[in-house]
Amino acid sequence: MTPPENRPPTVIVIAGVSGSGKTTIGSLLAERLGWEYAEADKFHSDANIEKMRSGHPLTDADRLPWLHAIAAWVDDRLATGRPGVVTCSALKRRYREIVAGGRPGVRMVLLDGDRDLIAARMRARKGHYFKADLLDTQFADLEPPTPDENVLTAPITGPPEETVAHLLKTLDLTPGRETDHTPS
Repeated sequence: MTPPENRPPTVIVIAGVSGSGKTTIGSLLAERLGWEYAEADKFHSDANIEKMRSGHPLTDADRLPWLHAIAAWVDDRLATGRPGVVTCSALKRRYREIVAGGRPGVRMVLLDGDRDLIAARMRARKGHYFKADLLDTQFADLEPPTPDENVLTAPITGPPEETVAHLLKTLDLTPGRETDHTPS
């Protein structure tokens, strides 16, 4: 059996500011791997969604139940040995610690792009409740990960397929290859 520190991740958390491509990259990665996918927006309360829809950024207190719900999803996958990909903005270190910190088998990926690129993408998307004018609040909250967090940063300058290929290679994941996802 492969030592836990050398095993590919069982859960991948795709993080980044709104508009960075979390849903696109996360769902494509999960599809390529044949893993379950969970969209972070599905974990938000109706009150949080309405708050963002009306143009107000969430506070740390607003985010806490959401982060714990995502962490519970991650813990369930780890406990049952079912691999998965979940999205979560995870802008601050303490958010990343709630969702992934100290959990063997979890790997955090931060999608990295500049504000102008992401703003252009946000203006082009239709029907999302998060307004482009809130983007600056996301960048203001973003705490770039430090080396001790072991967060993989992935550039989003190319097409989504390129980012997914980069993640598959960097995380040593091969679609169709069996990996040991047994709970430790």
